[in-house]
Amino acid sequence: MALLALVLLDIDTLFRALGIAVCVVHALWQVPRTISLSHVAAWRALRHDGQGWQLWSPALGWRSVQLQADSLATPMLIVLRWRQSGQWFSRSLCLPADTLSADHHRRLRVLLKFSRSRWAAAQ
Repeated sequence: MALLALVLLDIDTLFRALGIAVCVVHALWQVPRTISLSHVAAWRALRHDGQGWQLWSPALGWRSVQLQADSLATPMLIVLRWRQSGQWFSRSLCLPADTLSADHHRRLRVLLKFSRSRWAAAQ
């Protein structure tokens, strides 16, 4: 959408080229980390146990996270909004229904909706 907007805008060619370059650099940064999960710092696993919610990446291992109240769990899509302890900003993880088996996706939705400690701070 951003690229389309840049192409359709009536702006100077230099600004258009700069905007396109920024979009390409952003895509090169985000795609391996959030879509293809090929980067070593990409979050690849989620678990919930007695210590709370944890995410795993090959670079960092298991890290405790705090789920945010604006996380969304629907039959077609789960959007996890989470924050690591010590960080100010939240991140998102999108899980469409076809990324997990139907049973695992349903179990995660149920756990997100009915877990008593889902918004508890990471320990």
